[in-house]
Amino acid sequence: MAKTETKKNSSEKSVEEKLRALFNLQKVMSEIDKIQTLRGELPLEVQDLEDEVEGLETRLKNLNAEIKNLNNAIQEKKNGIKEADLLIKKYESQQSGVRNNREFESLNKEIEYQNLEKELCKKRIREFETEMKAKQETLTKSESLIEERKMDLENKRKELDNIVSDTKDDEDKLKKKAKDIEKGIDERLLTAFKRIRKNARNGLAVVTIERDACGGCFNKIPPQRHLDIQSRKKIIVCEYCGRILVDSEL
Repeated sequence: MAKTETKKNSSEKSVEEKLRALFNLQKVMSEIDKIQTLRGELPLEVQDLEDEVEGLETRLKNLNAEIKNLNNAIQEKKNGIKEADLLIKKYESQQSGVRNNREFESLNKEIEYQNLEKELCKKRIREFETEMKAKQETLTKSESLIEERKMDLENKRKELDNIVSDTKDDEDKLKKKAKDIEKGIDERLLTAFKRIRKNARNGLAVVTIERDACGGCFNKIPPQRHLDIQSRKKIIVCEYCGRILVDSEL
């Protein structure tokens, strides 16, 4: 019931009252924009640094896992060498008790095969160690880089927090004031205001006439259109930029 009453009151307002409400809302929103401009690119810079640190931490985690896997692979190959040595000793001891050349040659081939296995294990160990060294170097650089980025992030956060704390009260008051003004503007007009503001340079949806020109795009306003704006009998938008136009004495 209250909502219906609010809409009714809003629709009963004169065009001049609607224009004044829009202009007042624009002034408040411009003040909020100034505060947010003061923060500049800091919120984006903080977000970018947070994303970068998160990516670097994931990279460190992956590198540590890869180094652990390489260590396990090296240990596995070392165990393979030990097993080959044991088998070689076993086959060599068996050779002393063979009954014919055929058994001796068979054991000799087994010994040769185990020696090849040992060489292959040693080769793989060298490859794994080279790969691990490269990953450890990358890990060291990444650890250094992540510390730098964390320090940058901490400094940027402090800088942003200081600005926010200095302006938070003002911004909260302005936002509350904007909400109060919005309550007196009908929904369709408010939606149009927000759409124009979103697409307009510097967030200006409502502009005054300055030197017979639109205060947003600076295109000349025809004399008759200027008179219509001054009469405040209807809401008029700039035919060039689409902003809502009001006279400077409103």
